[in-house]
Amino acid sequence: MTHDIAELDLPALRTAMETAAKTSAEGFLKKHYNGQDWGACGFAWVTIYPKHKGNTKEGREERKVYRALGAELDHTGKNFQIWNPAKIGCQNIDAKEEGATTAAKILQMAGIDAHSHSRLD
Repeated sequence: MTHDIAELDLPALRTAMETAAKTSAEGFLKKHYNGQDWGACGFAWVTIYPKHKGNTKEGREERKVYRALGAELDHTGKNFQIWNPAKIGCQNIDAKEEGATTAAKILQMAGIDAHSHSRLD
């Protein structure tokens, strides 16, 4: 299901994304690690790939949307990232990946080109 990005309820989308990501990450820790912060350490994030160039009217509006969702420009200056979208206070990469994957799926359902990524620490 895709939507016009300008018609999105951004506060509701951000809340839904963060809540779902946190719930899935915490659920993963509870199910696989008995709620403990064990396992490999790492990072997980969501990368958002804009459809329009940043110097166009559409691009400027699109970037406002991504910033309202808590995203910041990545090192390339082209894409946006949301680090640890679950806002979970653990080091377990599996739980953080679970949260990032869930967050990306929520954004994709809203018509945003978003994908989860991770790396070991």
